[in-house]
Amino acid sequence: MTGFEKYIPFVPQPIENRTWPDKQITHAPVWCSVDLRDGNQALIDPMNVEEKLELFHCLVDIGVKEIEVGFPSASDTEYLFLRTLIEDGHIPDDVTIQVLVQARPHLIRRTFQAIEGCKHVIFHFYNSTSTLQRKVVFRTDVEGVKKIAVDAAEMIYEMSQPFLASGMDLRYEYSPESFMGTEMDAADEICAAVLDALHADEAHKVILNLPTTVENCLPNQFADELEYFIRNLPGRERAIISLHPHNDRGTGVATAELGLLAGGERIEATLFGNGERTGNVDMVTLAMNMYTQGIDPELDFSDINKIRDVYEKVTKMRVGERQPYVGKLVFTAFSGSHQDAINKGVQYMAESGTDKWEVPYLPIDPADVGRAYEPIIRINSQSGKGGTAFVMAHNFGFNLPKAMHPEFGAIVQHETDRVGKELLPEAIFQLFRKEYLEVDGPYQLLRHQFHEQMVDGKSHVTFEGTLRHKETVFEVAGEGNGPIDAFFNAIHGQRMDKYTFADYSEHAINTGSDSQAVAYIHLKTKENQDIFGVGIDHNISLASIKGVLCAINRAWWKEKELELAGQAQS
Repeated sequence: MTGFEKYIPFVPQPIENRTWPDKQITHAPVWCSVDLRDGNQALIDPMNVEEKLELFHCLVDIGVKEIEVGFPSASDTEYLFLRTLIEDGHIPDDVTIQVLVQARPHLIRRTFQAIEGCKHVIFHFYNSTSTLQRKVVFRTDVEGVKKIAVDAAEMIYEMSQPFLASGMDLRYEYSPESFMGTEMDAADEICAAVLDALHADEAHKVILNLPTTVENCLPNQFADELEYFIRNLPGRERAIISLHPHNDRGTGVATAELGLLAGGERIEATLFGNGERTGNVDMVTLAMNMYTQGIDPELDFSDINKIRDVYEKVTKMRVGERQPYVGKLVFTAFSGSHQDAINKGVQYMAESGTDKWEVPYLPIDPADVGRAYEPIIRINSQSGKGGTAFVMAHNFGFNLPKAMHPEFGAIVQHETDRVGKELLPEAIFQLFRKEYLEVDGPYQLLRHQFHEQMVDGKSHVTFEGTLRHKETVFEVAGEGNGPIDAFFNAIHGQRMDKYTFADYSEHAINTGSDSQAVAYIHLKTKENQDIFGVGIDHNISLASIKGVLCAINRAWWKEKELELAGQAQS
C-alpha cells in the first residue's frame, strides 16, 4: 500500500447536543508561556542561561503570569537556569513558574530539589495515553497508562507536603500527552483517577492540560472531544481545563479558539508559535485575535517589534514576513484596490471623528502594536492612484485632491513599469518634485504685487506683475474677487489664457510660524483635458499663482511632447 491509502483517518468523537458552536469568547484565558521549555527544546541551538533570562524577563514584561521555565531534571543547564531564577530573585511575586517532568520517580525527586525556595510553582507531570502510544511505545492498555499516572500523582502529592507546609504556593498540573489521540472515555477515567490521587477539590483545583501533542483532526472535531471530555469528567469542578495545541495541520490557532468555546480556561502557547515540528500555538496571534474583537487579552504587545527582536536574538529563529500582526508585510498593501480602500478608510476616520477602527483591510490599528504607518502602503506595478496619494499624505504631508490622484498615479505607475520593482516613498516624492515643484518655464513670474480691499463687504484684489516667456518680458495687470481670479484676468489676451479654471485647494504642509502653504490648481484645456499644478510658498496667495503657472507650464510641455511624437511618427 502506498500514498494516501496508508494513513488511518481520525475517528470523530460522537456527541449529542453540542453547545460550543453557539458560544463566544468573551474574556482572556489564563496564559502560560512554554517558550523556555517546549520552545527551547525545539531549537537547533538551545538557549543558554543568559538568553533564557532575557526571554524570561521579556515574557514578564508582556504580562504572562504563568511561565514554564524548563525541564530541570533533564540537564544541568535546565537545573541551573531554574536555580538562577530562584536564588538571584528574578521571579516577580505575581508570577508563577512551571516545571515539567515525566511521570518517573527519579525525575520527580530531582525536580523537587530544583524548586526549593520558590514562592509560586506549578508542578507539571505527564505521561502519554493515546491509542497509538499505548500500542507501539508502552505496549500496554488503558489500565497500564493509568497506573503510571496515578503512581506519579501519589508520589508528587506525598513529596509536596513539606513544601506546602513551608509556605510554598504549590499547585499540580497533569497532562495526558497525546490527548487528541486518546479515547475520550479513557481520558476521563485516567484524569479522574489523577484528581483523586492529588486530593483535588474546588478549593484546590488541579490543572488538567489537554494537549494536541500531534494535531491529527479538524479543530471542530477537537472541540467535540473537549466538550465530551468535560461533560463526562467526574468532579469537573475540581479541575482547571488547560489546552496545549500544536500546529501540525496548520490549524493550531483555530484549535485553541474552538477549544476555548468548548470549555478551555487556560492556554499554553509560545511567542510566534515556536516549538517542535510546525510549532506550538502562537500566543501573539491568539491574543491579538481577541483584541480585534474588543476583548482585552491581558497581554501587552504594544511594542511588538521589540518583542520580535528579543525572540529572534535568543532563539536564532526568524519571524516570517507574513506572520500575523508582527511580520514586516502584514499591514502592507500593494494592490491598488486595497490601497484605495485603506486611504478612504483613513480619510473617513479623520472626517467623521469616530472612535472606532474602521479601515478596510487592516484588522487592527498598526499603532496599537507599535507599527509605523509608513509601510502600510507600498508602491509597485500592482499599485493604484489611492496608494500613491496615501504615501504623499502620510509620508510627506501632501494631501493631493482626489481629482489629481489619477494624473500623479499614472506618473508613478509609468515609473514602476519602467524600473520593474517597488518604488520607495522617497523615490515617489522625487517624481512629485520633478513633475510639479521643479517646473521652471517657459513662463516665469519675475515680479508681482497684490492689493486687496473690501468693497461693499466683498473682497477686491488687484494683481500687477512682470512675466517672462523664454526671452520675452511683459507686464500684466488685472482685478478680481481673489488672487487667482485677478491673475487670470491679468493674463487675459496672452497665450497663457487658453485654459479655464476648474478647482483649487490648499493646506499647510508643516506647523509653526515658519509653515508653508501648498496650493493645488486644477485647470482644463480647450479639449477639456485635466491639468494640475502645485505651488508652495509662505504666502498662500503667491503659492496659488505658482500653482497656476505650474499647471500652464506643464500643459505647454505636454503639447510639445505631443508635437514631437507626431513629427516622429510622420
